[in-house]
Amino acid sequence: MFGAPGSGKGTQGKILGSIPGYVHCSCGEVFRNLNPETPLGKVFVEYSSRGQLVPDEPTIELWQQYAQGLVATGRLRPAEDTMVLDGIPRNVPQAQRLQKFVTVTAVFYLCSANSSNLIKRMQRRALKDNRLDDANLDVIRARLKTYEQETKPVLNFYGAEIVHRINTDGTPPETFAKILRQIIKLR
Repeated sequence: MFGAPGSGKGTQGKILGSIPGYVHCSCGEVFRNLNPETPLGKVFVEYSSRGQLVPDEPTIELWQQYAQGLVATGRLRPAEDTMVLDGIPRNVPQAQRLQKFVTVTAVFYLCSANSSNLIKRMQRRALKDNRLDDANLDVIRARLKTYEQETKPVLNFYGAEIVHRINTDGTPPETFAKILRQIIKLR
């Protein structure tokens, strides 16, 4: 799942992850569940409170630990399951480093024709999910700017042949139906 903050990556990733054979891995959720008093938790709070990306090294390290935990507990069977990445990679260097661990077969680029939709979604989830990083309009704008500058170039890294553009301006079920149509075409 790929897209700007508020595009629906988490919502759609969770739904897809509930289907047998798919395992959802939200890097942001893993970071938000860290104890803020741990060294990695402090790094996350420091960067996310400013709308910035956590540096590559701790991000990849956290993702690896989480994925290894999924395998160790049997929640991810690498030979059988498809891991749905959400929130990683967030820049080209992360995409390059992830190539050692995963084969990306499809990128579902969730996008909105109207950036105000993204802002509204982020503000709603700030209240609903206690996402403090989404409560401040200046932080939201910084996150969207960071996305445009650092994250969006990842689409070019993967190339047009595996990127599937999905408009998310409809309801979550409508968006999920579009994603399923693409998955069926890929199978």
